[in-house]
Amino acid sequence: MVPDIGRGSRTHGLLVYLYGPGRREEHTDAHLVGSWDGFAPDPGRDTGLDPDPKVTLARLTAALDLRVKQAGDRAPAKHVWHCSVRTAPGDRRLDDEEWNAVAQRIVHATGIAPAGDPDGCRWIAVRHAEDHIHIVATLIRGDLRNPRLNYDFNKAQAECRRIEQEMGLRRLNAGDGTAAKNPSSAEKFKAERTGRPETSRETLREAVRRAVAGADSKEEFFTRLREAGVRVKLRHAPSGDALGYNVALPGDRNRDGDPVWYPGSKLAPDLSLPKIRLRLTDGAAEPSAPAVAVDWMNWSPPARQRRNAVVIAERSATLLERDEDGEAAAQLVGIGELLDAVAQTSPATTRAELAAAARAFERATRSHVRAERADTRALRSAARGIVQAGGALGRGEDGGTTAILVSTLVLVTLAAARWHSAHGHAQQAHASRQAAAHLRTAYRQAAATPMRVLHDQGRALPEAQRRAHEATLRAVLPEKVVRAGGMEARTDALVATLAQAEQAGHDSEALLRQAIDMRELESADDVSDVLVWRLRRIAQLPAHPGDVARRPQAATRQATTPSNRTSERNTTAAASLGTVQDPNRRSSRR
Repeated sequence: MVPDIGRGSRTHGLLVYLYGPGRREEHTDAHLVGSWDGFAPDPGRDTGLDPDPKVTLARLTAALDLRVKQAGDRAPAKHVWHCSVRTAPGDRRLDDEEWNAVAQRIVHATGIAPAGDPDGCRWIAVRHAEDHIHIVATLIRGDLRNPRLNYDFNKAQAECRRIEQEMGLRRLNAGDGTAAKNPSSAEKFKAERTGRPETSRETLREAVRRAVAGADSKEEFFTRLREAGVRVKLRHAPSGDALGYNVALPGDRNRDGDPVWYPGSKLAPDLSLPKIRLRLTDGAAEPSAPAVAVDWMNWSPPARQRRNAVVIAERSATLLERDEDGEAAAQLVGIGELLDAVAQTSPATTRAELAAAARAFERATRSHVRAERADTRALRSAARGIVQAGGALGRGEDGGTTAILVSTLVLVTLAAARWHSAHGHAQQAHASRQAAAHLRTAYRQAAATPMRVLHDQGRALPEAQRRAHEATLRAVLPEKVVRAGGMEARTDALVATLAQAEQAGHDSEALLRQAIDMRELESADDVSDVLVWRLRRIAQLPAHPGDVARRPQAATRQATTPSNRTSERNTTAAASLGTVQDPNRRSSRR
């Protein structure tokens, strides 16, 4: 059950809308289900005294506004309190009596009309659809004082959670006051009227998040905003220092023709200028150095930066699993920036899902656990490197490294979900799982071509070589991992990768053990795919298997014979693996 509260100044205008046909003729059988005294006139069904609904509507308006007129200048400018209450999809249909009970509980809980208080505010509850009602109240009590409405939204949310439990409705995740402000009904209607896919508030929130991802100064942050086409207005102190900022979309104007400005703090709690400045200070983004020291494939800048980000993201997942609150909270903010950086530079094939993942995870970056002044430079540098490298192509090595990074981010967001669940952050845990679902879809899109090529290469291997690598898999992989990951019939790509790693001079068994040791595999949807990408990264194999043939031979590599191949393979593996600066690497199990 979801409450949505707003305030206005036109009682009659709101009632006309509630009793009208709606924006798309969606309002049907509008009628009262409750009121302050149970005897309020109902323009929807009262046909006795005044058969004309407009006359009845005027009488209802006058009744609601009576105390407002009596209070005169003491009445607040926005004297109309409006709360819509909606059941969740799939909930049973409540009847009018049940909706009346819901309305009475909410006006009591919020302080609009406490039970047993004869001077409570006047209110009505209108129903014009099966799944929701609208509560309208005027904010002057019978004693002509203003009601105490502190934290009315939080109180309505808490009461809805109790109603869900008592009425057997779907229980939604409780909020903790750290969510971004939802668009108002007026903002939603304006977006529909102007043909925008989302409200200005939502568009600006995403633009600000993307502008701050990896920025190293507030000047760069504001420059990115302006380059994205956003209007920016700074607020300065007498000393000239910036105190805050407002943003607006070009062409978005109010009825007076002025731009509709949104302060950063009203877009999201962590997007105020002081909060952004603190983030920039805590984790100044330095130029990103690739984690892979040997660049024999002459990778493009987007591919290099994505490989670098994989190592850093895996380290963040490990830090989340340590469950150190302040450190974990800081990592979540950095992960959010990395997702925003990937989303805005992603190939066209994965852009929509990655953008949806970044929007979902935005909720997971905020909780009441205070982020310590932790070192998030690695994450912010990774985000900065990805943004500066520009957009990646959806094919070849760029597409393959996108698949590697997205596969890693799935595991990172699942680690975030576990951390939030352990701390009772229901909304944030749900948001993390939503992000993981979008990332899984993006991964399947990015990995489709390279994985198909790898499967074909695995099936094309000589039978003896194929069986040798399958035996290695059976000897090294834990049985529970094989069962959990559904690997029994999906080893072609993994076998092909082991063969290519061995051809490059690695000990395939030692390499596989190292990949398994990096971190847990139980949460992976497809263990085989995860291991493929881990192996290709730590062995410095190209992410796109079609590029294997272009690999130049190392000048220092000696010719091998069957008698010395094992010795050379172990030596080369140790040297090659040492070039990868992986903070999660552990010594191989023997």
